[in-house]
Amino acid sequence: MIELLAEEHNCVVEKLIEYGDELFSLEDTEEDLSKAKPRAPVITVMGHVDHGKTSLLDYIRDTNVVAGESGGITQHIGAYKVEQKNNKLITFLDTPGHEAFTAMRSRGAQITDIVILVVAADDSVMPQTIEAISHARAAQVPIVVAINKIDKPGTDVDKVKRELSENEVLVEDWGGKVQAVEVSAKEGTGMDNLIDGILLESEMLNLQSNFDCPARGTVIESRIDKGLGPVATVLIQKGTLSIGDLFICNDSPGKVRALINERGQRIKEAYPSDAIQILGFDQVPQAADILRVIEDEKILKRLTTDRQRLRREIEQKKIAPHSLDVISSMIKEGETNMLPLVIKGDVDGSIDALSETLEKLNTKEVSIKVIHKAVGPVSESDILLAQASNAVIIGFHVLESSNAKLLAKQTGVEVRIYNVIYKVVEEIKLALEGLLEPDKIEEIVGRATVLEQFKIPKIGFIAGSQVTEGIIKRNGLARLIRDDEVISEGNQLSSLKRFKDDVKEVKEGMECGISLEDIKKYKKDDVIEIYEIKEVKRKLESTTPL
Repeated sequence: MIELLAEEHNCVVEKLIEYGDELFSLEDTEEDLSKAKPRAPVITVMGHVDHGKTSLLDYIRDTNVVAGESGGITQHIGAYKVEQKNNKLITFLDTPGHEAFTAMRSRGAQITDIVILVVAADDSVMPQTIEAISHARAAQVPIVVAINKIDKPGTDVDKVKRELSENEVLVEDWGGKVQAVEVSAKEGTGMDNLIDGILLESEMLNLQSNFDCPARGTVIESRIDKGLGPVATVLIQKGTLSIGDLFICNDSPGKVRALINERGQRIKEAYPSDAIQILGFDQVPQAADILRVIEDEKILKRLTTDRQRLRREIEQKKIAPHSLDVISSMIKEGETNMLPLVIKGDVDGSIDALSETLEKLNTKEVSIKVIHKAVGPVSESDILLAQASNAVIIGFHVLESSNAKLLAKQTGVEVRIYNVIYKVVEEIKLALEGLLEPDKIEEIVGRATVLEQFKIPKIGFIAGSQVTEGIIKRNGLARLIRDDEVISEGNQLSSLKRFKDDVKEVKEGMECGISLEDIKKYKKDDVIEIYEIKEVKRKLESTTPL
């Protein structure tokens, strides 16, 4: 609109970029290219749930991550640096396989050099396998296929290769360019061949980076540690990060207090392709935020102040049209039926993935509104926010503080804590089904045929009728049908008599006197039909499969 108005008045407008955006660029400059040195490849392990991604990494790292995960499902991104026999280093990113964590898996593909696509030989190419292929292709990242579980009975490697070819992944055996290695993560069969394949692929890519410049990296995961405060796992992509370095991450400043590797050891410096945990953030960063070292403290302060001011201005503009008053009025007018949620989790990636999964349950009639999501335990401020907006609080892998519990009890706010994502989705789906307008189904209770009309003083006309079908009930709704045409509908029975007595119902075959509200006259052979409207709870329409 601004551009159109500017053209009308012969003005030229320029789109402003966010203050300091050029500092966060990961593109190589001429200086970077001139100082570039070889770096370790960053490998992302992708594939369908339960196809053996974490087991494969376990063998490579000689540790056991699976034991620490809920239900054996990886729910956070892990990052590990592994040294091979020939002193070659490889950085692995383990992304969860459950479809709900699409966002996390997508982020993994964007910061990686090579994707290992794990497919179980005793299974086949599944929806999440296809999804992983799409992410790798979108990020223009080469794929190495690891056909896992070849030690199990009933394996069919050719079937896997055929199904891969159907999804445009043509392996070398079938005349393509994609390496496919048959492995058993459990037995260790073929693992050396897989590592050789990765190193060969990385040599062809000629991976290099500038080690001698202010460090830049991408936040893979973030959380709040009880003893350490905000902690983030960052993949360094350029430069060398040292203890004591000042940095900015999005619009929050920080100073590196400690660098911790995947084995919990404190290190002094981190180089390109290192995935390390950093202590020293002012606040918990968002996953996929860029961290940039700023050597001058004055520039850091100015940059932080300006970026925070811009963010506040943008947020105020965003919040204004979506205030709780507006949402409340929309509900009253029947324009929407909404379930507001506050989501708290232990790590940022889980929160993003959970909110995306729940939003998939939205239909035209019912929707979920995530009014707030953040890392950390359920606090008193969360309870107050939920109370003000009539929201339910969902906690994922977090606890509820004792003060928050007390406040929730006093205010009547519902807090639900979960450890597995399936349970969250299942219960929220049931809650949404409760919000759907029920289907109204008409059920015919009985019919009566008018034999003769009587006039009774002070009451009016009465239809002397015989019940031909079902039961005529006093509290039912009625319609009058004459010559197969509905004369009146939705009438209440003003009286129902059997001889001179008022009765509640009259059964089939009996005669009775019926008087309907707003009906003055009846004719012989008119049909009086009694019916009830029943409300039936509706189910959500089919959504994206979990």
